This record gives sequence, structure tokens and C-alpha cells, in this order.
Amino acid sequence: MSKIGGMNMKRIIADGNEACSRASYLFTELAGIYPITPSTPMPENIDKWSGEGKKNIFGEIPKVVEMQSEAGAIGLVHGALQSGTLATTYTASQGLLLMIPNLYKIAGEMWPFVMHVAARSLSTHALSIFGDHQDVYSVRSTGICMLVSSSVEDAYYLALVAHLSSLKASLPFLHFFDGFRTSHELNKITILDEEDIKPLIPIDALKNFRNRALTKNAVTRGTNQNPDIYFQITESRNRFYNVTPDIVNHYMQEINKLSGKNYKPFNYYGSKTAKKVIVAMGSVCETIKETIDYLGGEIGLIEVHLYRPFSSKYLLDVLPETTEKIAVLDRTKEAGSAGEPLYLDVSSVLRDKNIKVARGRYGLSSKDTTPGMIKAVYDMLDDPKPEFTIGIDDDVTNLSLKYSNINTNHTSEFLIYGYGSDGMVSCSKSLINIIGTKENQYVQGYFEYDSKKSGGVTASHLRFSKEKIRSTYFVHNPELVVISKDTYLENFDPISDIKENGTLLINTSKTEEEILEALKPFKKTLNTKNISLYIIDADKIARENNLNRKISMIMEKAIFNLTNLIDEKEATQKLEEYIIKKFAVKSKTVAENNIKSLKDVDTMIKHVKLDTNSSDLDFNSKTIYDALSHREGGKLKVSDFSGYEDGTFIHTEPEMQNISEFVPKWIQENCIQCGMCSLVCPHGVIRPFLLNEEEYASAPDYIQRECKPALGISNHYYIIAISAKNCTGCGVCINTCPGLRGNKALAFESLKDSKNDLIFDYLIENVTEKHNFKKETIKGSQFIQPKFCFHGACAGCGETAYIKLLTQLTGDNLIIANATGCSSIYGGELPNAPYQVPWASSLFEDNAEFGYGILMGYENKRDQIRTIMQKGSDPLFTKWLENEDDYEITKEISNQIDYEKYPELKQFKDYIPAKSIWEIGGDGWAYDIGFSGIDHVLSSGENVKILVLDTEVYSNTGGQVSKATPEGMVAQFASRGKKTYRKDLARIAMSYPNAYVAQICLGGNMLQTINALSEAIKHKGPALIIAYCPCISHGLKGGMGQSIASEALATKCGYFPLFRYDGTTETFTLDTKNPNFDLYEEYLNTQTRYSMLKNVNKEEADNMLKLNKEAAIKRFNYYKNLSN
Repeated sequence: MSKIGGMNMKRIIADGNEACSRASYLFTELAGIYPITPSTPMPENIDKWSGEGKKNIFGEIPKVVEMQSEAGAIGLVHGALQSGTLATTYTASQGLLLMIPNLYKIAGEMWPFVMHVAARSLSTHALSIFGDHQDVYSVRSTGICMLVSSSVEDAYYLALVAHLSSLKASLPFLHFFDGFRTSHELNKITILDEEDIKPLIPIDALKNFRNRALTKNAVTRGTNQNPDIYFQITESRNRFYNVTPDIVNHYMQEINKLSGKNYKPFNYYGSKTAKKVIVAMGSVCETIKETIDYLGGEIGLIEVHLYRPFSSKYLLDVLPETTEKIAVLDRTKEAGSAGEPLYLDVSSVLRDKNIKVARGRYGLSSKDTTPGMIKAVYDMLDDPKPEFTIGIDDDVTNLSLKYSNINTNHTSEFLIYGYGSDGMVSCSKSLINIIGTKENQYVQGYFEYDSKKSGGVTASHLRFSKEKIRSTYFVHNPELVVISKDTYLENFDPISDIKENGTLLINTSKTEEEILEALKPFKKTLNTKNISLYIIDADKIARENNLNRKISMIMEKAIFNLTNLIDEKEATQKLEEYIIKKFAVKSKTVAENNIKSLKDVDTMIKHVKLDTNSSDLDFNSKTIYDALSHREGGKLKVSDFSGYEDGTFIHTEPEMQNISEFVPKWIQENCIQCGMCSLVCPHGVIRPFLLNEEEYASAPDYIQRECKPALGISNHYYIIAISAKNCTGCGVCINTCPGLRGNKALAFESLKDSKNDLIFDYLIENVTEKHNFKKETIKGSQFIQPKFCFHGACAGCGETAYIKLLTQLTGDNLIIANATGCSSIYGGELPNAPYQVPWASSLFEDNAEFGYGILMGYENKRDQIRTIMQKGSDPLFTKWLENEDDYEITKEISNQIDYEKYPELKQFKDYIPAKSIWEIGGDGWAYDIGFSGIDHVLSSGENVKILVLDTEVYSNTGGQVSKATPEGMVAQFASRGKKTYRKDLARIAMSYPNAYVAQICLGGNMLQTINALSEAIKHKGPALIIAYCPCISHGLKGGMGQSIASEALATKCGYFPLFRYDGTTETFTLDTKNPNFDLYEEYLNTQTRYSMLKNVNKEEADNMLKLNKEAAIKRFNYYKNLSN
């Protein structure tokens, strides 16, 4: 620690999650955790530090326990408190809702306990992972005390206040800050020396807590009480809540002495004679302060830190006596209420004051809130509206305030556009960390991305200044704009906000002439603002250095070259140090290749002189889907969503195309027409077509030239078509293709040279689907058009080929209930809705019950159909009753019924064709949070089908361990390798007498995968299919293009055995006959999730991997015995 301003502190670069967890760790003896965005980095930090042996303020190493759900985590915490152990948890959104029942208990029993929440939207008409206050407001009646932080630095200091106050008050505290805006914002902050914090611990209160432990007292706690005493005991706790604001204020003053801060339960900022005041809490307060400084005048802000208990005394203490009008800003919507929560609290306190109070809403789901919008609020107070919104254009209820943009900050701003998983966010964070370490340099980084794990547009908003930065809104006037994909120029406008005399850097393989042509719509802006244009082919540098598309360090070096942030020589040195620290643990080769790539930047970066040849900028957004694709969704009006109020949307084309520089090309003479390339394609972009003689004769020459005589059927022609514009370039198809005599039928070609789209689009429009081959074969299944394709999953995703195949085997009769997770994000991330069958997602934990409910509702209608038909004498009715589960037959009957003759059936017409209802989700759902629901559905005996996409981790939240994670695997929440066994879900499911259960692995046995899915579809009763899915979290050597090869080796070495079990006949078929366990270590070493174990846990690595193998052998032998 060093002295800063005479105080014992140090400066660090941290985001809100890290800042909070640094403080929380000190007071945590046990952490009950479960992953949920955006709070997950907090428990990940706690787990990491615990694994490293870091001690808390009591000199102990905290114990970290991951539970099966948030309900389990808070239950664990509640139990730990009963044992006299200080326990903590971290959560957000739906996770917080699952904890509510226990929060009532913990508050009622008056336990000192702190939970930290990265506040987030709730799932209503849609899921949103982004920030607002819906979740934290939902617990305000539980009795938990609530502290709120406005900034990254607040998240550290007020976390300390929360823990100290909770101990002293003997009441639970919820400390929250804005999800993403604060949780993921990087900033330069100060932290205290742990030794200076120790004297603040209320020792007597801590002893009292310990003495209440069940282990020390033969007491009864959690009794049943009757009307005679329940009310009185509830009221008896009032005195504890009454003194809590004073306790909080006391610890704020103590922290202020150590830090030089000025925390109060309510902080006032602005004119001492203010007439117009805004009351708000959270990150918007920083924007309001900045706006007040810019505007001046008699305006002010009351910044809420202590929300519960809500203290009239401390609010009135800071309210200027001159106040005439107040606007309360709530970051939530409470439909049907007389006002949102903070407004109601403030109004209650001021009910006897002659002050007009207006209620406003802002910032739902991280909607950007700018100084211009805050100015509009102050302007509105000249003639107050009773209710208003900011940040949207509400032309339906006309509540929104009009605003103009104002520039209130004087920082140096960068805006860096990347593509999810290309490393540009990492590049931006590295920039922040390198620059921020300089003594007099302040930094801020905020990272804007969608819900997808990878594959979406990312925008890094970076600021640099000699003064502290508090601009908690997007960058709107960047002096540097970086674009990592030139195709963005075709899809949206990343340039128009660039500052005069700014710099534009584009990663592209285009020539100077080609990039100038692509920039034609932006030329007016570029020339008027005198922009300097630079290009670099970072992807080429990455390829030449075996970096598998990772361009982060290359682009960062280019940014340093073009800016004066730091001396170029020093920048290179810092980058090399960063590379070694970041990559060497996983792979020394990757680190070395990154360092080599830096040397190519100087020669590859080019300055391009602008010409004046320009055209109009017009993305022509005719629909809301267009607007979303062009990143103009924020400009849509409320009226634009008429008809979409319930969140229902239709199938749409992909939001982003032409994203891969290289795409597959079909080499006709080497093709054996096996269909494997189509089967394994994760995105459905490569497909075989059969043309009959009539279709062939009418086809244009460019189609006929590509066709070849079809094998296995006469008078037909075979062709492979590739949707190049929708290809991610993963290479799975090329790597899987068996080819002819060692010569592959697919190879990469430049997207610029590809004619694939012309062929693909013609065939889709003009060639009919053929059923000449049996559907339950590799070849036959692939002539059926998939009902799921062109989605936003990661390139090479191991999950999506299974879903695509399922839609081919079922067709139009498929209905999907999808658990929250990767599959719900790429399945329903607007504007891309890739399914052409009914698809719905409820929550994470309830998907089994949700899908079961869909089935029960469907069966309810079919029961009524059955009753009507049993009473009738029509031969069609008899045929339906005999074949009611056969889609083709029941669909034909539905079309043949005379509904005028049988009007009672008309309302049930859509229920007459048979449906196949499938529940889809990942292992986090199936093995953990949703397991009880799956158990119930399997026990029901009903015709529900379940597809588990098993990546062996919580993929969508960043790769945390689940009960599907095997021993020895390194993952989040198991930074030194998982030490417990993998759950055998299939073995559990097989205990139900009429269940169909299978384990499948596409690369392990393609036909077995098709057979298992086909058998499950036809099975009368519940079915559970567990599909092995490689994931980018696995760190496959060679990248996700090797996913099918990895699957094949997983099966071959016995890691993932394949089998099918029919509970109705008790028939068990082991499809992996003789695995070669000698290949086991080779398989583990092809993935960094296992190979890095020896780097992070050298002492235990060999034994843990040995146990992993032994468990696999034991598991296989169990199933082998079943097959005998």
C-alpha cells in the first residue's frame, strides 16, 4: 500500500464486480454460489482467490460451494448462518427471485448476512440480461436492508459498509449496483489497506452472532406460530430497523475517514439553493452530476445510497430548503401502480411539503441515459409532468421527453467495434489496463454486446483522461473508431459520430480501392470531418502466426501505433508482458505466436488517402427487424411495436451476413454424396439437393455445370449448395468430409471469389424437397430442409447440429420448449429468429414443467377431439383414433374432415395433426437447476421428449462447472480442477419403467445419433437424449473446426459411451462396443480445459486425471454389463 492524499490506499483498474468482490471476500467465511449474468464474475473471483489460498480479514480461507440453483445457494447460506459462519452470495435477476422465500426467513431471524447483486432486468415478455432495478425492487418487502452503489469505486466502499453495518445491526443487507453499466465497467479506483479495515469490525456484534449458532445452543428456531403472537413478534423487530440508518451512517463516516470520501445515506450534489432536484440511485447519478456541472444554475441531485430502511431523517437532512420541484427517476416499470417504488417512498416523505414531485422511468434493460436526457428532465421541471419517460420515443401514451444531445465531458474517447470471440473486447480491456497503470491517467471502459456467447457485434466504449471519469453512458463522439470486420459497413453505421480530425482504423483484406468503394456511403462524413483512414489485414497476420482468428493483440498494437496514448516502444513491452501473463498459463505456444504477430503490424498497417466519390447513406429500415439489424433499434418508437406487445415474433433472416472471409467450396469430382458435410454443419449453410430431370433441364447453366448424376437413384442429379453469406467459416464440414481416395470434396475459398450464394438461392427457390431416400439415414435426412438454420451460435458450435437434425427428422409437427442458456440465446436473439417451427422459452429452472404444460394443454384439446370422434361413425374418425400419434396420417385426416358437417371439430382443427413436443436445454438446466422438473416429467409417463445439449459446463454464463463436469476439468468455480464426480443422468433416467434414454455423439457415430432421435420421436412415453457437445469453453486445439473430430475421439477412447435404452421393453443397446482407453490421455490433452490442469494445480493434476479415467472405465463397464 502507498500513501494517496496522505491516506493508506492503492489504485487499481477494476470493474464493479471485482471492486465489490474485493471487499466482500474480506468478510466471507463461506460463499454459496450459482452462476447468473451479470453477477457471475463476483463468485468467480471469490473462488479464484480461495483456490490461491488468499485469506479473509479473519485470517481464514473462505470456503466456496456451488449449488444446483440460486434457491439452493441461499438455502446453503441460511444454514451456514445458523452454524455461526458468515456467509455471502452473489446473484441477479431471476436468481434473486428464487432467493426471495429465504430472504424473508433470514430477515425474520435477524441474521447478519450480505448478498451482492448486479441489478438486472427480469424476464417478462422477453429475457434480457441487461441492467435495471426490476430485480432488486422485487425484494424490498422481505425485510432485507438495501445499499446501492453508483460507480465502480462505490461498489468497493459500500460493500465494506454493507458488511460492517449488517454485523452491527444484526440484519441482512443487499448491496447492489447496475448490471453491466457498473458491474462490467472498467475504471481506476482506490482501495484500502486491509489492516486499516480490521479495527472497524464490531467485535461484540460478531461474538453475539457466533453465540447464536445452533452448535452452541439447544434451542428451537423456525417455529410454527398462531394468530396470538405472530403479529407482535413481527413488530418487535421495529427498533432494530429504526437504528439501522444511523449504523449505516456511522460506518460511512468511518470509511470516509480512511478514504477521503463523503458517503452518506443520501448524498446531495449541486446548488445549495437548488429549486429543481432529481432523486435517483445507481449509475445514472454519475451522469446527472456531470450534467449539473455542465449546466450550472439552481439544480441538484439527491443520490440514494441507503434504500432500505428508507430514512426520512437522512433524506430531509440533504434536501435544499429552496427545493420547489422534484423529479424521481426509477429504473423499473411497475405496471398498474400509482408510481414506481422510489417515487412512492420519496412522495411519502414529502407529503407535507409544498414540493411538486414528478415520476419518471429510464434505462430499462441498460437503455443508454445521456446528459441530454437529464437536461430534458430539468427543463421539464419548469412545467412538471406528473409522469414521464426518457430515452425512448413514446408516441402511444406520449410520456417521453424530447431531448437534444449535449457534450458534457472532455475525455479522449475511442469506439472499438468487434465480433464476438474475435478478441476485440480483450484488446480494449488490455488498452485500459496498460494506460490506466500510469500515475496521472484515468481510464474507463464499457463493453456493449448482446446475449450471445460469441458471434454478435461488440462495441467497446473507452475513455482516457487526466481527471476522474464519471460518464456512465455510451461514447458518442469518438476520436478513434476501430472496425474489426469490414462487412459492418454494409449492415450499420459505425462511423457518423466520429469526431472531427479523428482516425478510422479498419481490419480488412480488401485493397485500398475496394475499401474506398465500401466506404462510399460514409465519404461525406469522412471528408467533412477530415478523418484519417488506416487499414490493416489483422486476420492475415493471425493466420500466418497460427492464432486461429484471434486478432486482439494485433489490433491493440495497431491502435498504439496510431495514437499518442503511450510511447510505442513502451507499448510493445507492455503488450508482451500482458501476452505472457494472459496466455502462457494455457499455452506457451499461443503466447509466443501472439508476440511474433506484433512485429508484423508496423509493415502491414496502411494509410489510405480518401477520395470524394460518395453516395447517400441509407440502410432503408422498413421493418423493426431491419432497424435491429442496422443497430437502429434505439430509434424505434413505441408505436412501432403495435402487435408485438406480448413479445411474440416470427421467423426472420439472420442479422449479420458475410462474416467469414473464407467459406467452403464444393469440389464436385471428389464428392461421394454421403451427406456428412450437411449433417455436421452447425449453421445449416451447406446442403445437398436432388434435381429431377425437369428441374435439371430448366436450371441455368451455372447450376447444370455443378450437378453430377445422383448415386442410388436414376434420372436425378446431385449438387451441394452453400450459403456463403451465412457461413461462419468454422471448417467443420471440410474437416469431416471423407472425400474420394484421400481428396476432400470441400476446400476453403475467399468469400470475394465465391459464387455459392447464387447457386444456393436458386436451389432453395426452385428445387423441391426429395424423399427418395429413407429419412432415418445420413443421406436421406439431409435432403430434408432444416427448420432451424442461420442462427447466431458460435462458429463450429457443438450443439446446433443436433437441433438442426431434430427439425429434419420431425418437420412441421415439432414444438420446442427451450430452457434459458446458449440454446435459448441463439434460438431467439432478436432480430434473428431462426426457427420455422413453434418455439418458446420460459425460464431456466422451469423448462421441464413448461414443456410438460404445453403437452398437457395440447392433450386436453386432443381429449376433446377423442371424445367427439369416439361418438361419431365417420371412417376418418376411426382412422384418426388408430393413428393419432402419426403426423402424416393425422395431418391428411385434418385436411379431409368436412368441418361444415362436424362444426364441433372446427375449433380443434390445429390439434388434429399429431405434434412432437421437445424440451431442449443444456446440462446446467438438466443436471442442476431443472433436474427436479426433469425427474417429475420422466416419472409422469407422458409423451414428453427431452434433448440435453451436454457441454459439461454452464456455457452461456462463461463456462462454470455443472454436475455434468467430470473430475479434473478446469472451469470457472473450479479454477484448480473439479474434485467431484460427474453425475450420470442417463443412469438415473433409466430407472423409470417406460422411459427411452440414449447418449449420442454425432462425431462418434452419426447413424446412431439419427437412430436414437428417430426412436425417441416414435417412442410412446418420455424420452431423454443426452448429446455430447464440444464448446469453445473446452479450448479445443485447432479450434471449433475440430469439434466433430473431438467428438469422435471422445467416443473412441471411452470418455463418452453411446447407447440406447427402451424402458418399455427393457432393451439396452451399447453402441460403443470396444473403446480404446489407451487413447484417453490423448483425448484429454487436445483440450485446454484438461491440459492446463498441470499448470494451475501441478500437485494434484495427475491423480485427478487418473480419477477421471477410472470413472470413465467404471461407467463404461456398468453399461457394458447392462448389454450382456
